[in-house]
Amino acid sequence: MLLGNMDVAGAAPRLHVPKTSEIVADKIRAQIIRGELNEGDALPPEGQLMDSLGISRPTLREAFRILEAEGLISVVRGSRTGAKVHRPSVDLVSRYAGYVLESQATTIHDLYQARLAIEPSVVRWLASDRGSGATIKLRHLLADMEALLDAERHDEFIEKVEVFHQALVAATGLKTLTFMSRMLINLSGKHQRGFQRRNARSADARRKSHRAGLRSYWKVIELIEAGAVEDAVAHWQLHLTNANATWTAEGEGDRIVDSLGG
Repeated sequence: MLLGNMDVAGAAPRLHVPKTSEIVADKIRAQIIRGELNEGDALPPEGQLMDSLGISRPTLREAFRILEAEGLISVVRGSRTGAKVHRPSVDLVSRYAGYVLESQATTIHDLYQARLAIEPSVVRWLASDRGSGATIKLRHLLADMEALLDAERHDEFIEKVEVFHQALVAATGLKTLTFMSRMLINLSGKHQRGFQRRNARSADARRKSHRAGLRSYWKVIELIEAGAVEDAVAHWQLHLTNANATWTAEGEGDRIVDSLGG
């Protein structure tokens, strides 16, 4: 039991006093997040930063290690030309999310159920206002995907499938939902690539499957643009349910999310 700011033994709770390196890392991190430093920008050389911040080289390098571990900068060892800036990355967060999910023994089936909970709601929102022009980008993307199939470039088509799902959610303009969806899609995409290595199909079966998928993508866009809300939701619910059944077949759904191998 706590008595004010004292515990029962009479000792005050320990306070964390930030190290100078943490304060420096906080300052640089804030500049990156606020957009004052952009992707690919170079931080000033070490000597210049040490002078302007009034810190030692070991302190600066410890701050760099903190930021590098967060994926916000990259440092070329032995270089005195400064570090390169990187904007916060969904891929990096997805990788860490994968570690957490794997440590919790999360199954592939669980992962796909989460996607099933998101995308039909997205389709409902889009169809409720006929897409509000957001489907133009989706149509261009589907045209590119159709061209890939015509050219028998099936591996590239599969990569575009992930892009389509991401673009569908992003069409809502909801950044939080788009961020969450991108993490799930990145993780499920990792599983799908592994699935295809483990379960090779004939070229003909692959071709038919991809053509059927493309027809389904075109149909959901047409239903959204027509404002056919319930039909659009039902179609996409069925599409995802069928897709999930494929990706979780033959015991795949019982596999644990693999954040390291794939």
